[in-house]
Amino acid sequence: MPFNHNDCYHPLLLRQVPADAVTALDVGCGTGKFARRLAATGLTVDGVDPAGEVIEAARALGSPGPGKVTYHQRDITENGLPAQRYDFISCLASLHHMPFETVTTLREALRPGGVLAVLGLGKPRSALDWTKWALLGPPMNLVARGIVAAGEKLNGGLEPGVQAPIKDWDMSMSQIRRQSAELLPGRTVRPLLYWRYLLLYRHG
Repeated sequence: MPFNHNDCYHPLLLRQVPADAVTALDVGCGTGKFARRLAATGLTVDGVDPAGEVIEAARALGSPGPGKVTYHQRDITENGLPAQRYDFISCLASLHHMPFETVTTLREALRPGGVLAVLGLGKPRSALDWTKWALLGPPMNLVARGIVAAGEKLNGGLEPGVQAPIKDWDMSMSQIRRQSAELLPGRTVRPLLYWRYLLLYRHG
């Protein structure tokens, strides 16, 4: 598969998992790479994605243990989620495929003390945003590619050549900050490289 900048943020996302977490949900799981990494820490993981072809590929790759991953072809904007079921919910570069208000569905699926971690995409609007990405992007790109390549080698090679449908994203960082503040009181939004941001919310 082509190089994916999201992969280099997996270690950062794994550090957001609560120490006492047992259950996790990976929304927009694709072929299941991050879901399997969650399961490798011992969690019981549900991976959901509306694209049937990537769910089939994820199931074919199995579950690494010691935890377990179960994959579901599901559109959470239509079918919702069980209330207060998960200790950790991840949503990697998939929120822009849904109405932003879907974060309330994710919030309600968290158990008390549970954490929602969204790795999202936000359009740069300010001169500072453009300057930061123009100056830091190229060298960090090389570092990220090296990290991901090493990880692939250690974890058995490349993922299968199946990719979920790609959708353009158009929310700006200011819109993301404003809407997330309204829907997730107490959340934090941290800008990252490559037009990405990390939104963190702890329930209760």
